[in-house]
Amino acid sequence: MDKKPILNEDITKLLEKSRILSEALPYMKKFNGETFVIKFGGAAMGDEELAKNFARDVVLLKQVGINPIVVHGGGPQIGQMLERLKIKSEFVDGLRVTDKETVEIVEMVLCGRINKWIVQNIIEAGGTAIGLSGKDAGLIKAKRIRKTKKDPDSNIEKILDLGFVGEPTYINPDIFVALEETDIIPVIAPIGVGEDGETYNINADTAAGAIAASLVAQKLIMLTDVAGVLDKDKKLISKINQPKVKKMIADGTISGGMIPKAETCMKALNSNVEAAHILNGKIPHVLLLEIFTEHGSGTMMV
Repeated sequence: MDKKPILNEDITKLLEKSRILSEALPYMKKFNGETFVIKFGGAAMGDEELAKNFARDVVLLKQVGINPIVVHGGGPQIGQMLERLKIKSEFVDGLRVTDKETVEIVEMVLCGRINKWIVQNIIEAGGTAIGLSGKDAGLIKAKRIRKTKKDPDSNIEKILDLGFVGEPTYINPDIFVALEETDIIPVIAPIGVGEDGETYNINADTAAGAIAASLVAQKLIMLTDVAGVLDKDKKLISKINQPKVKKMIADGTISGGMIPKAETCMKALNSNVEAAHILNGKIPHVLLLEIFTEHGSGTMMV
């Protein structure tokens, strides 16, 4: 059979692919055997092609010797289900107020629908995955979040009741350690269990940070809907340290929903996680760009 001639433009593409692989090789060697905790959420979860790209990237990480752990959110999907059931949603500081009825729906959507969808995407991409929630094997023990808010008129701190919204108190590392020696990628729904068996809805960023800290992971990677940490001129900061982050929070440069993400990253770093990354999940293959290229594509916090 005669070979098809290679056009100049094809050669250019092949050379570019070769350059990318060559640049990635040192990082593959460096991170072999390391654990990356990856929070998957935001717009990427609502885009079928981005979700499939994410699954392929996670499979590639596993195939080159990295141990990825996926922790996923599901806020929009939960909101859609509650709307279909005509249950109103209320938020306090970005956290969904969760009564007994709502937490059952949250668990159903996160564990029964989204978790298995991500697992299936990974399997279709050529990997092996298992879907777990914080209830499985006592993976995430949790307690109820206590939040206070100062009344502007009386200046009195009032306790806010968020219902079954929790924060992790203990992460059981045994199942993650056991899976490290296998080809299985764990996919975690952020549902925790209380001392008396209560079910708690946990923010996915918080759950990912707690898992990364417990395992002393090499990296905590958070996929969001923004490019990363931006300076006052709205330009991306590719690398930043904790003192600078604290200063930017204090002067208002880092604000809104980026504050809890930055705080979660710093908490993980203070638990000896090597680096934390905030990436734009809307960029195709953003994981690979950040991990295997010199300049990355988001913000790395150290």
